[in-house]
Amino acid sequence: MARQNINIGSSANDGTGDPLRTAFDKINDNFIELYGTDGDSNTLAANLDINGWNIVSTRSNEDIQILPAGNGGVIASAIRIAGSTISSEDSTQILVNDSIRATGNLTVDGGTTIAGALSSGTSLTLATGATVTGIDNGTLATGSATLLATQGAIKTYIDAQNTAQSITFVGDDSTGTAVNSGETFQVAGGTGLTSAVSGDTMTLAIDSTVATLSGTQVLTNKTLTSPVINGATMTGDVTVDNITLNDNIISSASNADLILDPSGTGDIKLTATSTDITGNASVSGTLSTADITTTGNHTLNGNSTVDGTLVVKGSINADTFISNSDGDITINPAGTGEINLTGPTNITGTGTVTGQLNVDNLRMDANTISSTTGGITITPSTNETLALGGLVTAAEFQATLAEITTLRADTIQNDTSDGDISISTQGTGVVDFNTATQTTIGANGAASALTANPVGYLKIKIGGADRIIPFYNA
Repeated sequence: MARQNINIGSSANDGTGDPLRTAFDKINDNFIELYGTDGDSNTLAANLDINGWNIVSTRSNEDIQILPAGNGGVIASAIRIAGSTISSEDSTQILVNDSIRATGNLTVDGGTTIAGALSSGTSLTLATGATVTGIDNGTLATGSATLLATQGAIKTYIDAQNTAQSITFVGDDSTGTAVNSGETFQVAGGTGLTSAVSGDTMTLAIDSTVATLSGTQVLTNKTLTSPVINGATMTGDVTVDNITLNDNIISSASNADLILDPSGTGDIKLTATSTDITGNASVSGTLSTADITTTGNHTLNGNSTVDGTLVVKGSINADTFISNSDGDITINPAGTGEINLTGPTNITGTGTVTGQLNVDNLRMDANTISSTTGGITITPSTNETLALGGLVTAAEFQATLAEITTLRADTIQNDTSDGDISISTQGTGVVDFNTATQTTIGANGAASALTANPVGYLKIKIGGADRIIPFYNA
């Protein structure tokens, strides 16, 4: 509403002004326009006061908002505030003379000029890299990953590294030379040795005039005096005086004997898997051998005496094996071999088997008779009995049918959970309990009468039906 003026006329009481009621009505309208109601955008209302040089909100915790219309801003002196942007209205710099504390991120677009010193009370973290905690203006001795180095610190470090240093090279004759930084050291080749540099690599090479340990060279017209040869390979015939070595043949000169004569007490030992003699072999004296392995048949006319062990891989046809007086005859097959006796076998006298004896599926080992497969059946002849002497024990005796005249046991129990124990008689036979009896009852009753209630009840089956038998204290 536009402000309303009161017409007071041209002079006092000239009758041209507003009537009294009209005048006060305009006054009321103007006051209403000024104060209005709470929240009215056109008035200060009762929630906002102008107190001296202050605009004060009378409502607790309420914001004071200055809201220009459209793109308008709020201008205070030369500072313009439009939305969330602060700018200078007269195009001069905005000066902040006191400290600024930003609790969020501070983003700077374009170049930033800081006239004074930039100080950080903690550390400086950039977009990438380590967090900077300080400036190193020393000699970079700490090697810190969080300190920035100044030019002075970097120069001091480089100058210290570039001081004059030398490397001493010493030859096989113990003489040496020092090479300082910036000087050149040359590695020269010698007889059969050359040096070459390519890029950052120096290569030392030998030529064909040098014999190497692993290389293949041909030695011509060389005389070896007292050489020691380990693992030599020789091609062609090798002649040593009258002995010729050719491949796997050792031969002598024409019609000359080949004599193997060890010195002193040395022996001639043939360690081959087999030794073939294609001609005649004569042994004068005693022939002592460790093991002899032959092929083919051997026929001995007469007796053959073997003091040690006779190993035969084929068959021995003999009617009788006789040991020395009181000596044992031992037949011991090697490895997993077995002694097989085919045909009827007669043992006259006492036969002793040490170890395990297997007869078909029945095994006897020490004091145990067991089966390798299936059960064990012991069947006496008709009308004969099986007598087991001594104490017979069994961890678990299971029998479908057992005829036992007398069974002595401390405990008879069923091995099946909740299973019954059934005692059945034949024909008119009864179960006879031969146990101690008494003619009177215990403390629960008099001598001539039972107590009103028994101590408990015994549950049994009679003829397959459940029965209850009361019992009393003895």
